[in-house]
Amino acid sequence: MLGSSKLSPLQERVIEVLAGMEPVWTLTGGAALAGIHLGLRTTRDVDLFWRGREQLGDVVHEAERRLRAAGLEVSVLQHSVGFARLRVKAASDVVTVDLVAEPVASIEPPVRISWHGAIVQVDSPHEILVNKLCTLLERLELRDLGDVRALLQAGGDLRRALADAPRKDAGFSPLTLAWVLRGFDVEVLGPSAGVQPADIEALKNFRDELIDELVALAVPE
Repeated sequence: MLGSSKLSPLQERVIEVLAGMEPVWTLTGGAALAGIHLGLRTTRDVDLFWRGREQLGDVVHEAERRLRAAGLEVSVLQHSVGFARLRVKAASDVVTVDLVAEPVASIEPPVRISWHGAIVQVDSPHEILVNKLCTLLERLELRDLGDVRALLQAGGDLRRALADAPRKDAGFSPLTLAWVLRGFDVEVLGPSAGVQPADIEALKNFRDELIDELVALAVPE
């Protein structure tokens, strides 16, 4: 791992058990940030993407089989052609595992790391930044805004990410994102999400700065 992991022992165990599956998956989202790249926050989920696929096929059954063989309790919460959500339990610890068939190709190749003796693919910070910007168009959650802030503070390239985002979401544009963010009431959502007042203020300021940057970058030089 590249940093101080904030993943729970069960989350790490799930990744270890599912490593080596064929076809190969890629760890992304909050778990990749918490366990590999940043280690700044915890996450409820483990997101595994099978890129270049429109259907999961036998992936769900194989994941269930591996997890149960490892002595973990597994229940399927959702299951469609391209998405499945599993609830994995060990003693009092519970984690949600999302299995996603993602037909859209990645922007750049995933990072390959050694995880408890197995090779695991992990989305790069830039890939996750692009995905997070697109996600903000679909849902307004403080964790996504916070992840964008952390990725940019860690050296992420906003201009490059904005240029790549339409490859993931054809409807994406900096101005559209700026318009959506204007309706993101951080001060209202913060307390219900358990965010401390100082962090709420920091996120509010970042939202405002990001809106200004998006508008500026959308205007041709």
